[in-house]
Amino acid sequence: MLSLLVLVVVAAIVFDYINGFHDAANAIATVVSTGVLPVRTAVLLAAVLNFAGALTGTAVAKTIAAGLCDPAAATQVTVLAALLGASIWNLLTWWWGIPSSSSHALIGGLCGAVVARGGVGAFYWGALVKKVLVPLVSSPTLGFLFGLFLMIGVLHAARPLRTALVNRVSRRLQLLSASMMAFAHGSNDAQKAMGIITLALIAFASQSPGLLPGWMVPGGTHQNPTVPMWVVLACAMAIALGTAAGGKRIIKTMGSRIIRISPIQGFAAETAGALTILGASRLGVPVSTTHCISACIMGVGAARRLSAVRWGVAGNILTAWVLTIPVSAGVSFVLYQVLVWIFGPGF
Repeated sequence: MLSLLVLVVVAAIVFDYINGFHDAANAIATVVSTGVLPVRTAVLLAAVLNFAGALTGTAVAKTIAAGLCDPAAATQVTVLAALLGASIWNLLTWWWGIPSSSSHALIGGLCGAVVARGGVGAFYWGALVKKVLVPLVSSPTLGFLFGLFLMIGVLHAARPLRTALVNRVSRRLQLLSASMMAFAHGSNDAQKAMGIITLALIAFASQSPGLLPGWMVPGGTHQNPTVPMWVVLACAMAIALGTAAGGKRIIKTMGSRIIRISPIQGFAAETAGALTILGASRLGVPVSTTHCISACIMGVGAARRLSAVRWGVAGNILTAWVLTIPVSAGVSFVLYQVLVWIFGPGF
């Protein structure tokens, strides 16, 4: 059913847009909280760089499209259930002001929908462990350590300098680091929606060969698909527009509730976060940009003293991290049953 494919593509674009405003804080929370840029200027800068970052590769998209389940075994209803489950969790955590992971919400949603359709054996659990659960722990840990040691190094280098000079230079450096973080965010997060649309296109082409024009169909093989250029451009634009819409609730949490951040701390946190995420994007690992930058902020706070970090707020964020995949999976599992009842088992 072509209309169902269109609905799935629209749902993926909407998810990407939600991802943009949900995760806008990842790139700009520190630069706004330190007063380097006003919110509107910061989100517009982040939107442009999100778009640019989204055009730099498709390794993460290929992991989503073919690395977690057999694309030929998926259906349009499977993909739609995954998207709706992830979007519901994203909207709830955005409303509560909790910086949860859009990436893990989508992966959890895909897990629940695939299991609902094909059973436990239909999902690649080994890939989930290797590509998602291990990075779930390792990427925030690396981000925390990068932030901690980079902050220690910066403080050591700045010790002989006057405080006014340090603040002035670090505020300028924050423009560079915030730009790097926005670019890195686009390079990883926009690819999640690219991957889910590619999965839907492969599923449709397998079930209804010849109905789509050639430019819409992914190239390559099912196990190593090529993401169509129209998908790349659509997702890049969606996440950029979502980022431009801003995410003030989460900006407040990340920019002031974890620690009271200074310009020099903002520079260290954003630089550490950008390096961590860009490395993951190059390796095709769909990490949580939210987890990375949150951990980097905690790391730079801990560099001064452990008590500088509001560990109660950090604990609430950690709880959301743990719950994201299973809750999204559960919601998508239920939604799959509902959508099958609406559209029929053939879809």
